Amino acid sequence: GRLTGKVRRGQPLPERSRLHDTADFGPPVEDEHLHKVVDALEAVAAETGKTVPQVAINWLLQRPTVSSVIIGARNEEQLRQNLGAVGWALTPQQMKALDEASAVTAPYPYFPYRR
Repeated sequence: GRLTGKVRRGQPLPERSRLHDTADFGPPVEDEHLHKVVDALEAVAAETGKTVPQVAINWLLQRPTVSSVIIGARNEEQLRQNLGAVGWALTPQQMKALDEASAVTAPYPYFPYRR
């Protein structure tokens, strides 16, 4: 839900967001890091003519370390929107931009070996 583009810098969560109830249960993400990733998703969405959620799902499906993506569509419209994430591919440059925007230093003991 954090990669939908609904979470915006300097704005409260949308009134109907499930993140009000679930944000504390997911992995912690610094706000600025999330905004940096969403900014990159928005840029790629503008290039592709796709929505931010479609780009996010497509990007995750193309990552070699992701085995599955769970979508939490609230209704048929959201489900149909999310299904628009398949049948096309991001360019290597777009993948690189999203990977760079989302990069973090791995925790010890892993970070010395990720060079």
